Amino acid sequence: MSQNNDFLRGLLPTAVDSTRETNVSSQPDTIWQHIVEETTVEAQREPILASFLHATILNHTSLASSLSFHLASKLGSPAAPAILLREVIEQAIAEDDSILSAARDDIKAFRQRDSACHACATPLLYYKGFHALQAHRIAHWLWHQGRVPMALFFQNRISIAFGIDIHPAAKVGSGIMFDHGTGIVVGETASIGNNVSIMHSVTLGGTGKEAGDRHPKVADGVLISAGAKILGNIHIGEGAQVAAGSVVLKDVAAHTIVAGVPAKEIGKPCCAEPALSMDHSIKP
Repeated sequence: MSQNNDFLRGLLPTAVDSTRETNVSSQPDTIWQHIVEETTVEAQREPILASFLHATILNHTSLASSLSFHLASKLGSPAAPAILLREVIEQAIAEDDSILSAARDDIKAFRQRDSACHACATPLLYYKGFHALQAHRIAHWLWHQGRVPMALFFQNRISIAFGIDIHPAAKVGSGIMFDHGTGIVVGETASIGNNVSIMHSVTLGGTGKEAGDRHPKVADGVLISAGAKILGNIHIGEGAQVAAGSVVLKDVAAHTIVAGVPAKEIGKPCCAEPALSMDHSIKP
């Protein structure tokens, strides 16, 4: 067995891990069941990837175990090996039930909204937008535990590994889809509600060197298209839509579309939650 395979095997769940996870809940995890079934088929279909698929999913007994292994293997570095980061990730998941619940909701979001996603296993295995979201949830937990250096370390590793920079203090809801994800930046005092879809190269940033509450607040059901820049302590109302390439400098009313530089209201979305429809067209 190669040195790399030895390393992967060292991160696989132990009998103790399996017992702990089994005792957490007696309810079946249907998302995890789908992931295992889909991955089993893929391992048979593509034997070259069988080792990867077994190490990442099929050798695990739960979503928690698989997720902690996969994130740690991507975020590990010579300064902080994956096996140590996995301990941190497992601790966060064990102490905060919302982390795994949000991960399931995010998987559903990708499966339902991304026309290129045909299986529940796909985001977990391959989508860096999903990986960055889950790793951010760990960093956010660390931040609120007072473990600021470790939270910032996670932020740095997320940025390097996935090209997505989210401050650990930023608040992110569940049912989130970072489609493609490349170049997304989320500032310290920003917040993102539930069931939000954000495309690549989106910035939720500040407007200068001011301190305090200085970043955007994005409500539930919002769709933010590629390249949009939303700057300052402003509110993007529920079910709003921000067109591609827009620069938003003031509040956006609920259930409206804004576009342009600077962005102006130009119409209404096609539905109450455009993040779910993923319809980026503009209908004045």
